Amino acid sequence: MLLKIHPDTPGQRQVQHAVEILRDGGVVIFPTDTVYGLGCDIFNHKATERVAHIKGIHLEKANFSFICHNLSHLTDYAKHINNPTFKLMKQCLPGPFTFILEASNNVPRIFRSRKKTIGIRVPDNNIILEIVRELGNAILTTSVHDEDEVLEYTTDPELIYDHYKNQVDAVIHGGFGNNVPSTVIDCTGPLPEIVRQGIGIVEL
Repeated sequence: MLLKIHPDTPGQRQVQHAVEILRDGGVVIFPTDTVYGLGCDIFNHKATERVAHIKGIHLEKANFSFICHNLSHLTDYAKHINNPTFKLMKQCLPGPFTFILEASNNVPRIFRSRKKTIGIRVPDNNIILEIVRELGNAILTTSVHDEDEVLEYTTDPELIYDHYKNQVDAVIHGGFGNNVPSTVIDCTGPLPEIVRQGIGIVEL
């Protein structure tokens, strides 16, 4: 289904519909403040396997991230966040950044089997933040890529729906997306390090 949700003032009924799909083990495509994301409830193993299958990768080797609805929620899935790192995240979030942090025991084991870290996002997008808040736990996310040789990411949700409608349970239409991904900052070492420069700009 193509589920339209207003980007500035998400309707409660539409948000609840999206949450019910996720709680039922559904896979959805949703807007963020960067590119459109593909994801599911992090605690539904079959749904995470579906996401990996759609991406054409093994779940154990996937570099999926979690979307949280605020900084407080983020600490549920990361441990040992020192003061400099927390100040950096407070400066950048909500925003177009992914922070690689040491994973806590609340992160499902499948995501901790190969490595002890997790990428976490708090996008500046009302739709996905409201869905995560209503769901009550993080949502797994991975970028929706385009098969076009020139365009790496599809920005039009209707084109995304045409391509993925038989593979996912819902595509959330929240307006055109961006075609530049988030900036990835690794905070697991002595000093934070930008490992992918995306749309987010910050001085470390």
